[in-house]
Amino acid sequence: MADSSAGQAFIGSYTSAGGRGIVAAAVDPDTGALTGTGASDAVADPSYLAAVTTPAGTVLYTVSETADGAVAAFAATGGAPRPIGRQVPVGGAAPTHIAVSQGHLMTANYGSGSVSVLPVGTDGAPGPLGGVMRHEGHGPVPERQREPHAHQVLPDPTGRWVLSVDLGTDSVRICALDTAAGALTPHRETPLRPGTGPRHLAFHPDGRHAYVLGELEPTVTLCRWDPAAGLLEPVGETAVVPDGTTGPAYPSVPVVSHDGRHLWAAVRGHDSVAVLALDPTGERATLVTNVPCGGHWPRDLALDPTGRRLYAANERSGDVTWFTVDPATGIPHRNGSLAVPAASCVVFA
Repeated sequence: MADSSAGQAFIGSYTSAGGRGIVAAAVDPDTGALTGTGASDAVADPSYLAAVTTPAGTVLYTVSETADGAVAAFAATGGAPRPIGRQVPVGGAAPTHIAVSQGHLMTANYGSGSVSVLPVGTDGAPGPLGGVMRHEGHGPVPERQREPHAHQVLPDPTGRWVLSVDLGTDSVRICALDTAAGALTPHRETPLRPGTGPRHLAFHPDGRHAYVLGELEPTVTLCRWDPAAGLLEPVGETAVVPDGTTGPAYPSVPVVSHDGRHLWAAVRGHDSVAVLALDPTGERATLVTNVPCGGHWPRDLALDPTGRRLYAANERSGDVTWFTVDPATGIPHRNGSLAVPAASCVVFA
């Protein structure tokens, strides 16, 4: 039986596709196995979550990936998450990602190509909408890049900068968070190769490199990151599927190992987890292998706090699969799965 004291995982899912909303699960400390403990459907389509530890306990933040777009907070205590306060509109459509920095929530709004900022109240609940930064531009793929599509927003490891990844404009924007105004101040924009459709970014543990995963082309762009200057500089690309791969391959999320030796990427359609070896500089990557993701359409990939296990949220097969990672090779080995209809993301507390 899972030991609920070992930690918790929280899984987002699409209620519009039969999901239960936010699913809580206990994590077995020895096997990594998940055991569901409860769920909340208080928010429609809570597709992406962020967990924050406070003196009062863990607070869970979620987007509501709907046409109107909203955020909400939950107390992550007991068997199921419990709402804190009310949902708050983000002033953008279809928010797909949420992050927390300097007492503020930030959402990437895919549908409207914007990033929103909201303060966090003393009770942990989101406050009224502050600033909305709208992206501009387009890309060369008409059916996906006619307009901006902000897909991810996250602070850099120093907390000084905020980066937003835009699939529609083939670029990453670097901004500063003005906490007094509750708004983002643009600093610079880094263009990536046209048509790659950047979706998500992950930092190397050295804080000096970052990896941007494309959705429209199955590649990862390796970048140098200068935190003093707020400068992201692309230095190369590596494919995340083998040469000659046919059929759909839409990467979703990159993850970097705690020791900086391995990079994993979930690839939808190909339904695999790509395993890449990073060289000591962090600027070159080699595709080692692809292993089955354990289901269909891995929308999210998460590393547990120990760094020993990976969890794939397989949206279309409706499960979360966990893997034990070989520390020498970085190759994940499947151990089990938990049924979670329309699973979209996994976070740990």
